[in-house]
Amino acid sequence: MNSKALFLSAVIGAGLLVASQAPAQPRVEFPPASPLSTLKQRVGFTDIEISYSRPSARGRPVIGGLVPYGKVWRTGANGATTISFSTPVKLNDTEVAAGKYALFTIPGETEWTIILNKDLTGSPLNYHESNDVVRFTAPAVNLAENIETFSIMINAIRDDSARIDLIWEHTAVPIRLTLDLVDALHQKIEDAMSAGDKQYYQAAMFYYDHGLEMQKAKTWIEAIRPNQETYYTENLKARILAKTGDKEGAIAAAKHSSELAEKTEGASGYLKLNQDLVDSLK
Repeated sequence: MNSKALFLSAVIGAGLLVASQAPAQPRVEFPPASPLSTLKQRVGFTDIEISYSRPSARGRPVIGGLVPYGKVWRTGANGATTISFSTPVKLNDTEVAAGKYALFTIPGETEWTIILNKDLTGSPLNYHESNDVVRFTAPAVNLAENIETFSIMINAIRDDSARIDLIWEHTAVPIRLTLDLVDALHQKIEDAMSAGDKQYYQAAMFYYDHGLEMQKAKTWIEAIRPNQETYYTENLKARILAKTGDKEGAIAAAKHSSELAEKTEGASGYLKLNQDLVDSLK
């Protein structure tokens, strides 16, 4: 190798060494425009999980604009919006088996079509109606307040029902969720109480809340011993007795509840509840 070749080889080698030692260029991590959100909620004995990305309006017209009417929307941004149920449920009286689904919607001015689809990729580009598991409609409700960021919420939670709300801009789409919990639990409560289970308050409350046999609820709430009574057990007793037509007993129980509430820190709200019940029975 001649001297010129040796010189070029040395220069190239030195350059490669410098390049290998040069610090990597810093990469800026930007916040996502539509951050991922996961909502978990138990309703009754059913676990619900919703995972979706949340776009914001940022001055753009949204419903009927960015999200056009009459076209399939993935109901969020980026990847699939998914929803799962650990037990069978009903959505707007439509039966849905336990499982995980992609949530699509077709927005309309007065109502939306809600779609649960078995393709969890969730992109409208590869959406196929043949993969739909269920379809049903839900009303579109106008909101006075402007909601900047798309939200899915679970509200109005009771033992056997709740409401899933899709909310963005001036539109809310409520989806009624119901569970077959009362029939399933009714017999279990009967069996447990017959076997000597002393969850008197819980059993009586369940019967009262679900309009079941008030006489049984009355028997159970009255089985609570005097030294175990609280302002809330006495308030429930008053409401049950009122339902059975025993006004005198209801008023007495409400007054006893208030006496106990006055002695308990943080229970002052029961004073009004009891007084309202007494006033309604006079």
